[in-house]
Amino acid sequence: MPKQTFFNLAEEKQQRVIAAGKKEFAAHPYSKTSINRIIEKADISKGSFYQYFDNKKDLYKYIIEKASEEKMKFLNQKIKDYRELTFFELLRELFVAGIQFKNAYPEFSEIGDRFLAGRNEALKEEIYSESKPKSNEFFVKIIREGIAKGELDPDIDIKFTAYMLTDFSISIVSYFFENHNPEDLEEIMNYVDKMLYIMKNGISRGENNGFS
Repeated sequence: MPKQTFFNLAEEKQQRVIAAGKKEFAAHPYSKTSINRIIEKADISKGSFYQYFDNKKDLYKYIIEKASEEKMKFLNQKIKDYRELTFFELLRELFVAGIQFKNAYPEFSEIGDRFLAGRNEALKEEIYSESKPKSNEFFVKIIREGIAKGELDPDIDIKFTAYMLTDFSISIVSYFFENHNPEDLEEIMNYVDKMLYIMKNGISRGENNGFS
């Protein structure tokens, strides 16, 4: 997290530093990013940078956190009265909104793509350890609600299913952007519906979907 000195800055200067960081982390893999380029774009000195952040990773993690906050705002705007939706209707809206967010916020999306493609496993683990539990908690909540409504199998492992949905929600957005047109809403809907069909029905044929 930034130091208190950063939050003491005028809002305009805070946003200037954040914007410079976003541009740098969107344009380069984390290992190739440069504090010198960030401070040049932000028009601050290196000494000032270290008054605001401990290091480059500190700024990077803060921007990742800002991206997560912005995505949650976006999802809340797109999905209102979610309790009125069935479990799979809600999943559909979440996946569609995730794709739309990636299209609406290209810098955040590029940072996310570079993060996923990066080879710094220690950094990934550090960030995932802070972000994934929040996503898992949300999916645990809606899975339990789905079970209570009689929409889901009560025998499923709730925590494991939530973990899978967290990873699935990340991977399908990346796959869509690699293989489809992110501006075609109809194509987005068709793609998400195919994913949900597999989730609802599995991949085995007919009634023979057990292990016994």
